[in-house]
Amino acid sequence: MEDIINKYLFDPTIGRLVAAALGIIAVIIVVRILQRVLSKYVQDSSTRYRARKAVAFLGYILAFLVIATVYSDRMGGFTVAFGVAGAGIAFALQEVIVSIAGWVTLAFSRFYKTGDRIQLGGIKGDVLDIGILRTTLMEIGDWVNGDLYNGKVVRLSNSFVFKEPVYNYSGDFPFLWDEIVIPVKYGSDINVARQLISIAAHDILGEYAAKARVGWDRLVNKYSIENAQVEPLVTTQADENWINFTLRYVVEYRQRRSTKDKLFTRILSDISNSDEVVQVACTSMDVTLYDKSNLPTKQ
Repeated sequence: MEDIINKYLFDPTIGRLVAAALGIIAVIIVVRILQRVLSKYVQDSSTRYRARKAVAFLGYILAFLVIATVYSDRMGGFTVAFGVAGAGIAFALQEVIVSIAGWVTLAFSRFYKTGDRIQLGGIKGDVLDIGILRTTLMEIGDWVNGDLYNGKVVRLSNSFVFKEPVYNYSGDFPFLWDEIVIPVKYGSDINVARQLISIAAHDILGEYAAKARVGWDRLVNKYSIENAQVEPLVTTQADENWINFTLRYVVEYRQRRSTKDKLFTRILSDISNSDEVVQVACTSMDVTLYDKSNLPTKQ
């Protein structure tokens, strides 16, 4: 029994395994302590998230260095075996490797970051987390109308950054252009209708227009893009049924639905208070009922 204990106790292989395990445990403890310290003393959520991710990444590197140090004297003999195995692993795990490459690209680019609203792989939502292999989104839309959460948490492979377009709704210009259409009856005072819509847009959207102008000017200075109108714009189009007044405006990307509600509420209220100078148009249908007893019968 004593010989068996001495054999395993002083076995170099077991000694290396124990040393590697203790080193990895020490790295895990240090990483956990640093992450708790960061959570306690870093107040900004975005900075805290990035710092915790950086500490975790450094932990992976330290764990690898520990293993490499413990087995450094045997690395030379494994070179050929690692090369052959690496080629097979690279072929079998090509999706994983592309996902890791996507994570590296996200870390050193400005495709998107946590908190951004994006569309990736056909899914639209807010970025909750960017992992080594996957990006986690809180999905919006689907069966829910408007840009509202539907409750689904979606995890997408980072490889999508190389395969499909990445739409960022809150990147360099965190505003969107949106439109509402108000149908007005023929016979209404067109000038009054335009004035009512313009005043409502100015009162509700004036704050957005000022902020959007600053953001758009910054975008023009950064990219080769022409200037654009960010102030509310009212246009008119007539058809055979009524006159359509289209209000085009810029809104903060998270406030699109609530802003549209405010605009419709204000404009419809102002129209109803215009003493029928302006009237909202609608489709009317005449329904005629027939008495079946008067219908001719087949002979």
